Amino acid sequence: MPHWQPATALRPLISPHWWRWLASQDSLTERLIAAGGERPFRVRLLGQRLGVPRRDEAQALGLAPRRLAWLREVALCLDECPWVVARSVAPLTQLRGQRLDGLGERSLGSWLFRQPGLERGPIELTRRPAPFHPARGPWGRRSVFRHGDFAVLVQEYFLARMADDLGLPSR
Repeated sequence: MPHWQPATALRPLISPHWWRWLASQDSLTERLIAAGGERPFRVRLLGQRLGVPRRDEAQALGLAPRRLAWLREVALCLDECPWVVARSVAPLTQLRGQRLDGLGERSLGSWLFRQPGLERGPIELTRRPAPFHPARGPWGRRSVFRHGDFAVLVQEYFLARMADDLGLPSR
């Protein structure tokens, strides 16, 4: 299970290059597209289903244990190579007619960042790899986004391929 800490607690251990990625409040999709230059960007849907979130995910959302949620896992790719893998968790009781299952291979951020009054909770970081994907990387981050009664936990794991392609330090 991932071990999450407030971003500010890990700040002294993070290079300035990584800090710009990890602490950013804007759309990660847009940042990846800009960093990729001419490389084509794609969201690859890895899985989407109703399921029970992990305990740390339920706690982050204030969700009672064993409650069903909408779960979505994607790879954010440049030139078909995953740079980031992400997992989103939204409590069913808070979906309120949002048709997120229709996103397909569009990024969740493309919808989220268009919502008026969107609030992003504090960013937490982990050094552990994504528990749902075999690729490894130096950092993961997560935060809860709220729009009215709707809440979604977004977890993003930056992969070694991204670090290599951008010439980023190991941490």
